[in-house]
Amino acid sequence: MHAGKKYTFFEFIVWTRRDIYRLTILAIIPTVLYHFCKFTFLSISWVPVALLGTAVSFIISFKNNASYSRLWEARQIYGGIINASRAFGVMVRDYLAAQDKTTDVQIIFYRHFAWLTALRFQLREPRAWENANDPRNIEYARLYHVSEKTDKLEDTLSQYLSADELKYILNKKNKATQLMALQSSHINKLATAGNLSDLQLQSLQNSITSFYDNQGKAERIKNFPYPRHFSSIATIMLNLFVFLVPYGLLNEFNKLGNGTLIEGYSIWLNVPFAILLTWVFNSLDIVGESSTNPFEGSANDVPITNISRTIEIDMRDMLDETDLPPVLIPENSILM
Repeated sequence: MHAGKKYTFFEFIVWTRRDIYRLTILAIIPTVLYHFCKFTFLSISWVPVALLGTAVSFIISFKNNASYSRLWEARQIYGGIINASRAFGVMVRDYLAAQDKTTDVQIIFYRHFAWLTALRFQLREPRAWENANDPRNIEYARLYHVSEKTDKLEDTLSQYLSADELKYILNKKNKATQLMALQSSHINKLATAGNLSDLQLQSLQNSITSFYDNQGKAERIKNFPYPRHFSSIATIMLNLFVFLVPYGLLNEFNKLGNGTLIEGYSIWLNVPFAILLTWVFNSLDIVGESSTNPFEGSANDVPITNISRTIEIDMRDMLDETDLPPVLIPENSILM
């Protein structure tokens, strides 16, 4: 996610410059034909265009609200994972400390790090409806590094799992699910051996259930896109509005100069004002679209890599380890 103070106006211009080129062409063509070729029939009433613009503004607002809701829910999910992980770590450490099960505590802790790793790799997998391959996003992605797109899952998991568990997990489709299943199996074996009381076992199993709940919520957002019919109608109506605006403003700007020094030339004001108006609507739509998939790895995503690293540092600190992984530093104000 963008961790700086704000996006600058220049950044927005660069980010949307391809759209500005398109909007400029759409504004110049009818203006040139109207002024030089006297195609006055190209002018249409501004009233229906304005009514269409009102409808488009409602649709874009609805889309942006839905996109923000998806983004905020994703952040809440990972906030729940943070809290549950810390509580789980404390319980495992304290419950097993009396049984002198230091090795088991470390295995469970590191398996949890593996679960966080597998989950974030799964959430970064591309989907057909995501926007990571949009030219503007590809260009902006050069400013930061998404480790899940360059690192190998096997190499990362090998830091946390034994050779046997690593081999077992790599053969599973949903690796995060099976890692949490291993946690449950390990904890139940400890309880069977008398190292955990029934109440302690229930508390740890409740934590595992919480992890499964949050994983399922994250997978739902990842695998269920913003409904395509809403997205499609918003795009169609926006494009129609963008196309009609220069035609609806032709007569208005042509009359603007009547009786003044710019009579006959005021028509050219149609170009900058049509560009400005359509750019505002177009940019609002792009902003909403850029937030609708909060796990794809864009600059507006939930920073799941950073959150996972924070959890790992906190839990390894509980083990009194001194060789802690470094805190992830934002690259060009982008935190992943």
